[in-house]
Amino acid sequence: MKAVMLAAGVGSRLEKEAGFPPKTLLRFGGKSLVQRHAEILKHLGFDELVMGVGYQANLIRAEISAIGASDFIRTVDCPEHAKGAIYTLWGLRAEFAGPTVFMDGDVLYDHRLMAQLVNSPHETCFAMDRNVRPGDDPVKICFKDKQIVDFHKQPTTPHDEFAEWIGFLRLSAAVARQLESALRPYIESGRTDVIYEQSFLDILRNSPDGTFAVEDITGLPWTEIDFPHDLTYASTTILPRLEPLPG
Repeated sequence: MKAVMLAAGVGSRLEKEAGFPPKTLLRFGGKSLVQRHAEILKHLGFDELVMGVGYQANLIRAEISAIGASDFIRTVDCPEHAKGAIYTLWGLRAEFAGPTVFMDGDVLYDHRLMAQLVNSPHETCFAMDRNVRPGDDPVKICFKDKQIVDFHKQPTTPHDEFAEWIGFLRLSAAVARQLESALRPYIESGRTDVIYEQSFLDILRNSPDGTFAVEDITGLPWTEIDFPHDLTYASTTILPRLEPLPG
């Protein structure tokens, strides 16, 4: 299986001075996020990690070389990344040709979480946490009568419960191949106001009920790193709870 990762953004919400490194190079416990991703995915038997890069891509490539992962991680330049993450995803569209795990690159997480997603009986499924962070930033997976009816930061479809998406999505080959056509209307019309999750929502809404499922990883440690307080939370709360890789 292949993993495809968004890793092109500037990470401006971390409020650091100009020239700071990409978020995948943030270090926790002496290891960069990209090193942690590589170790977990290799352990779980992935064939390859493809990273869509843009901002400070040279630093990411240098880290890949430094950790000895050049034979496992391949980078794809996404020159329009500054227009928004949906343009980075567009730059990666050719990579969605078979079974794929899509990943946000700015997540610190326990390997058991990814193992649960990879070993799910569902070919297409979101990893979700029922403990939803407050605010508008978390992407919500919304349910009505146990069926997924919306997937967005600001959902509009009536629902009776919701959980937080953690940024990881397993896709069957058939679903993965639909991504290019889902993205195309937004790219061709020059939309920069659309979050990339909208493309997955469009596929979901055009798929038969039950195509998309969920893996509930509630209780396993993880955090997305977007804001300065996330750095502290990752270091002091999440990192100590991460289970070492076996062996």
